[in-house]
Amino acid sequence: MVTSITRYTRNTMFEPIFQQLGLAKNESTIYEILLTHGELAVSDIAQKSQVHRRNVYDSLKRLIERGLVFEILSSKENAYQAVDPQKFQEFLQEKQDILARAMPHLQSLYHSTPHTNEIYVYRGIEGWKNYLRDIIRVGKDFHCISGKGAWLDPRVAEVFPQFVKECEKKDIKMFHVFDPEVRENPEILQYVGKNYRFFPKGFVTTASADVFGEYVCIPTLKAGGGAITDEFSMTVIVNPEIADAFRTWFKFLYEFAEKP
Repeated sequence: MVTSITRYTRNTMFEPIFQQLGLAKNESTIYEILLTHGELAVSDIAQKSQVHRRNVYDSLKRLIERGLVFEILSSKENAYQAVDPQKFQEFLQEKQDILARAMPHLQSLYHSTPHTNEIYVYRGIEGWKNYLRDIIRVGKDFHCISGKGAWLDPRVAEVFPQFVKECEKKDIKMFHVFDPEVRENPEILQYVGKNYRFFPKGFVTTASADVFGEYVCIPTLKAGGGAITDEFSMTVIVNPEIADAFRTWFKFLYEFAEKP
């Protein structure tokens, strides 16, 4: 005997966003399904989400505790409905308020500890974003040796225009000696002003060196506008003498590099 089973195609366009906002995968799927379909019983949620019924109950319990779903009592089978997604904005505001109250003390703790002569490693996309935040926080001119224009990687391209605006606001000037392949990508060059030059053909590396303030950052990237992979890493050196040495080397390279 062949049993006919109805299968549903999950269409959870916003699931990744909900996960970034703190929901687990099943919670994200179920919340979006409730947003899409309205009031549903557990059996319907399980079918549409393709999540096991027992796990649906667990996820609903957590969603109710977060105030994102409410239960509708019935004499037959209880149903569940999503609350207005504006609730996420309330969560974010509450977290911002908590952080704002704690920030003066956190800053005091941070600045009470010496942060020179340090070496550490940033990894992945979030590591790259931390590096951009460091440039803004330090507020000093930025010098790049063997630049590749990796900010066009789709996963960081959305944050780079804002980074450029912050640099302009703080009057942070950018100076680059790019890999020769960057000449072929004018989209990269539109972000960097006029202070850039190029290495000659044949002088291409898979690493670069970025210098600002007391920081030297050495990322490993593909040449010619390389992408930031999940394996991306950036070695960060915090040392004023080393940073000054790199700036001196940059000036020499910039003097003899090819002009646009």
